Amino acid sequence: MADIKTIDDENFAGKRVLVRVDLNAPVDGEGNVTDDTRIRAALPTINKLIGDGARVILTSHRGRPAGEGFEEPFSLGPIARRLQELLGRDIVLSRALVGPDAQEVVDALEDGDVLLLENIRFDKREKKNDPEFARALADLADAYVNDAFGTAHRAHASTAGVAAYLPSYAGYLMEKEVATLTGMLDEPRRPFVAILGGSKVSDKIKVIDALLDKADTLIIGGGMCFTFLLAQGKAVGASLKEEDWVERAAAMIEKARERGVTLLLPTDVVAADAFSNDARTAIVSVDEIPADMMGLDIGPETAAAYAQAIGEAASVFWNGPMGVFEMPSFEAGTRTVAEAVAANEAADTIIGGGDSVAAVNKFDLADAMTFISTGGGASMELVQGEALPGVEALR
Repeated sequence: MADIKTIDDENFAGKRVLVRVDLNAPVDGEGNVTDDTRIRAALPTINKLIGDGARVILTSHRGRPAGEGFEEPFSLGPIARRLQELLGRDIVLSRALVGPDAQEVVDALEDGDVLLLENIRFDKREKKNDPEFARALADLADAYVNDAFGTAHRAHASTAGVAAYLPSYAGYLMEKEVATLTGMLDEPRRPFVAILGGSKVSDKIKVIDALLDKADTLIIGGGMCFTFLLAQGKAVGASLKEEDWVERAAAMIEKARERGVTLLLPTDVVAADAFSNDARTAIVSVDEIPADMMGLDIGPETAAAYAQAIGEAASVFWNGPMGVFEMPSFEAGTRTVAEAVAANEAADTIIGGGDSVAAVNKFDLADAMTFISTGGGASMELVQGEALPGVEALR
């Protein structure tokens, strides 16, 4: 990111600074934030700007509102309350996103104050990267900071468009995410073990292809492993599978062989007769999955083999669970992998966003990881070698 200015390149005293952050945190039915990881990740940048004496204007999305105006279930109100607790100062929440009403709220700010605009996706022009909307956002500020790595793969008005109208900078989180992920992928300490889980091969095929060019060992788990098992000629019963992707999976198996990459697939699974925590289960070989049962987790033999490979790594990248870890009956595989990554204190361990973050938090292992990315989709696109619109707009 040598060609991108960061917030350390500027003193923002007295300036109105529009900051795109990713505060898309889960909220329970009583309005309490249940995981404030992303909110905490934004604090260093916010505190730097407050310390400078800037007038901080935060903008973020939460969930997927219709884009037709305010929707209470997607309000940033709960986020504002949690952010206020973490910062130890009042947060002003503005329902108006742009225009005279928003300008009035901004004009009332004093140096060091923090304003949070309501969910930016309440206006459908955000996701369309509408130039007029981007310009209206820019009119509120003197400078723009993008610290929302989790949305850097989206070319939206607040993540990319607004940068065309204001002096633009990367925040601390954006800078750290890009530097850490690209640095590890470009020059990993070896052996480099990559772990991929999740439900579908179709969602991860580009990532698999890219990692086969970089990793020494590639571990496959989650629902997508069954498409690979089909490619090996195995019957997978009622397990999740993508028959249209079997040929591509076979091509990835062959690419691993040609490049000398160790590709680890399950040898046993936890099969169930229903997608339920209370289902009847059995640990079975991948050669003997019953026709009426589905695999919902890797088995103990597989988990042990994966843990051994992880323990021998000098660099580990993990994205995606090994099974339906949200259900206690099918969490053992993901837990074993998470514990193995945490136990390898000599390795650089990077958790590539998404459900892997939820898993390490569930098992209380986050503090043992070298780096936890806040952006699943963005980190995956970076792994694939694709340009991120939110980063490119800062250049």
